[in-house]
Amino acid sequence: MAASAQATEVRHGPFEPSGAGAAIERWTLRNGPLEASVLTLGATLHTLTAPDRSGTPAQILLSTEDLPQVLGAARHYGSTVGRYANRIADCRITLDGEDHSLAPTGNGVTLHGGPDGFAHRIWEAEEIPGGVRLKLHSPDGDQGFPGGLDVTVSYTLSADAVTIDYHAVTSKPTVVNLTNHAYFNLAGEGSGDVLGHLLTLDADHYTPVDARQIPLGPFEAVAGTPFDFTTARPLGKGIAENHPQVAAAHGYDHNWVLRERPTDGGPSRAALLEDPESGRTLEVLTTEPGIQVYTANGFQGAVTGARGVPYGPYAGVALETQHHPDSPHQPSYPSTVLRPGEEFHSTTVLRLGTA
Repeated sequence: MAASAQATEVRHGPFEPSGAGAAIERWTLRNGPLEASVLTLGATLHTLTAPDRSGTPAQILLSTEDLPQVLGAARHYGSTVGRYANRIADCRITLDGEDHSLAPTGNGVTLHGGPDGFAHRIWEAEEIPGGVRLKLHSPDGDQGFPGGLDVTVSYTLSADAVTIDYHAVTSKPTVVNLTNHAYFNLAGEGSGDVLGHLLTLDADHYTPVDARQIPLGPFEAVAGTPFDFTTARPLGKGIAENHPQVAAAHGYDHNWVLRERPTDGGPSRAALLEDPESGRTLEVLTTEPGIQVYTANGFQGAVTGARGVPYGPYAGVALETQHHPDSPHQPSYPSTVLRPGEEFHSTTVLRLGTA
């Protein structure tokens, strides 16, 4: 799919014309063959439509138009996850010798920023060239995290890619780890599972986890394991192998350690996802050091998509660019500490094409 310099059409309106959904704005971006929609609830990438190799479009994100599901079981579908994506062990962090207790989400961890994380908030939105910028203020002590945090997330659309830019500043030392939690099915949402999708990861190591899905610490080489996606392989092949890490999660829910990022600070490739049937491809580029791959192992049909199909296990795959889980307790991992006077900045590009 060739990119072009044509302008992106941007329009917006309520998620629902009336009722509770009217408080949520839907921003729709269109450029050439691509169309994306963004919700102010959770700064969510709600839908993404792209053509297959024959030019036929399909919506490739797991999503629902049912408001109770959007507010409930689907609350992380495509949302901006924060203040800290993934898991922090023991629901606590220590910064400059001071302990901070975090809001628990169960199993002895704080997941995705706490039970009332950024995915649950209504963000302020404004149009920018080529897309939409969303803003949120997270007050000092929000979910136990220190510092008032001002966050912006921008979505811009070209003829072949969605670019997500994150920025944040803080009033006190804190930790920040932001990601997008979209689930992809390149054959089209509701079209079956993604076990036949081919995945390539630019990663030679991953972080094995304990029963709470907290990293054990040292990176482990992927070579000779179901975690070796250094060349393209079907997601289902590794899931079918009898590896204790895969068996415990009933699939993939792990963080890969990406190869060294460019010195210029720009995004470079982290992953390539391919659907052999439709020919659609998704290339993920990022400035982040890690990527979490989650194959929707725990889905049990609680969310029904636009095609009327309930989403079961492996209905989609999340590719969450991020710093490594539990980094505040792992001094050898890249730091997630943000201090006053500094700016957090992260970029992820979702580039679509056909094989």
